[in-house]
Amino acid sequence: QVQLVESGGGLVQAGGSLRLSCAASGRTFSDYAMAWFRQAPGKEREFIASISRGGALTKHVDSVKGRFTISRDNAKNTVSLQMNTLKTEDTAVYYCAALYGNSYSTSSSREWDYWGQGTQVTVSS
Repeated sequence: QVQLVESGGGLVQAGGSLRLSCAASGRTFSDYAMAWFRQAPGKEREFIASISRGGALTKHVDSVKGRFTISRDNAKNTVSLQMNTLKTEDTAVYYCAALYGNSYSTSSSREWDYWGQGTQVTVSS
């Protein structure tokens, strides 16, 4: 089992920044690709970004490219999401996810093995 705990969410004005973090425990962190998803009220869970086990490869959905950046620190067992130039449409619960192996580029939530409890991000206009 892998336990994932997100932090860093909150209320921010449009144009502002937040940095989300996800702390992992339970298994060898570097064995897992990591990702961030989000879910807004009434909408399906949406893939945001992912990163390979070693951190060299990343993928970001088009709507956040140039604004959000995923990164990881395997020494600290953490994955982060730096979010800049936030928009009201970024308001959602943000989830960290882990996938055993290196199929980091899969955007289907069904493929990801472990999930955190989520952290709320609210962007006000």
